[in-house]
Amino acid sequence: MNTEQYWNAFINKHPAYAEKSYTAWPFGAEPDELAALTANGTKTLTCSSLKEYEVENESLPGAGDVSIVLGADSTPKCIIENTNVYTIAFKDADEEIAYKEGEGDRSLSYWRQAHIDFFNWLYPEMGLVFSEDEQIVVEEFKLIYV
Repeated sequence: MNTEQYWNAFINKHPAYAEKSYTAWPFGAEPDELAALTANGTKTLTCSSLKEYEVENESLPGAGDVSIVLGADSTPKCIIENTNVYTIAFKDADEEIAYKEGEGDRSLSYWRQAHIDFFNWLYPEMGLVFSEDEQIVVEEFKLIYV
C-alpha cells in the first residue's frame, strides 16, 4: 500500500482529518525499528537537529502536524500527530525525553550516546561540527493510526 492509499484508509476511519495535510517520512538511523516502536506505542517523541532544518531551509514542525511514518522501503507503518514541539540545547535533554523517545534501554545515557553518534555523522555531512550546545527540535506525538 502506498502513502496515498494508506491516508485514504485512515480518512475512511477518521473523517475529521479529511481536510488535514500530512507529510510522509522515515525516522533517521533505523527507519524500520523506529517505526515499529512508534506503531506499538513505545516511541512517543523524536528529536532532530535545528541546524538541519536551517541548512535545508525547511519549516519547523508544529503541534497538530500529521505524519505518515514510513519504513526503510517507503511503505507506510503508522500515522502520528504532533502534540508539542519545542527546541532545547542538546545538553539540556533529560530522562523524560530519553524515555519517551523509546530507544535502547530508554535511559538518558543510552539516548545521549546514540544521538551524539548520529549527530557526529550528520553534522559533517552538512559541513558542520556538532556541539552539545546545539539546539535540537523535540517533537512529542501521539499515535493515531496503525
